[in-house]
Amino acid sequence: MPYDVTFDRLETQALYDLKGPRAALSAWAGEALPAFPERPNSKSEAGGVTLMFIGPDHWLLRADLSREDALDAALRPAEAPPEISLVRVSDTLAWFRITGPDAAEVMTVACPMDLHESRFGPDGASFTEAFGLRALVTRCAGGFDLAVEQSFGPMVADYLTRVIS
Repeated sequence: MPYDVTFDRLETQALYDLKGPRAALSAWAGEALPAFPERPNSKSEAGGVTLMFIGPDHWLLRADLSREDALDAALRPAEAPPEISLVRVSDTLAWFRITGPDAAEVMTVACPMDLHESRFGPDGASFTEAFGLRALVTRCAGGFDLAVEQSFGPMVADYLTRVIS
C-alpha cells in the first residue's frame, strides 16, 4: 500500500551530547542553550537550536551544521568542568525527515513506540527503535525526524523506500 509521505535524508547536523546537573550545564553554557525542557523525552527550541531531554542529567543539543563552530566557541567542550561532559557527536547519526499526511502510519511500521500526538506531542524527542535499530525520534513540522547510527543510514533509506512504495 503506497503512503502519502516523503522522506529526505538530511545533511549532517551539529550535535552535542551533554551530561551533568542541569544547573551546572546552564551555568557553563549560558545563553548558548535554549531553555532546558522540563519533561523527559521532550525538547525545547530557540534561535535554530534544539535541546532534547533524553535521560536523567542527559541532553542532546542539535543545530544546523553551519552553527557548529559558533557552538564550539560558546560551549568550550575541552575546558568543561569535571561535573559536566560536553562532547561533539555531529558525525555519529544519519538523519531522515519523514513528512506528509501518512507520516504517522509510516512511523508505526518503523517504530514500536506510541507516537500518537496525544502521547508524543510537538515537543516529543526520545530514543526508541526503528526497524530494529536504536533510533532518536523527534517531531518536526508535518511529521518526524528520525536519526540512526551513521553506518545504518543506507539501510534505513532502503527500508523507508520500501515502506512508502
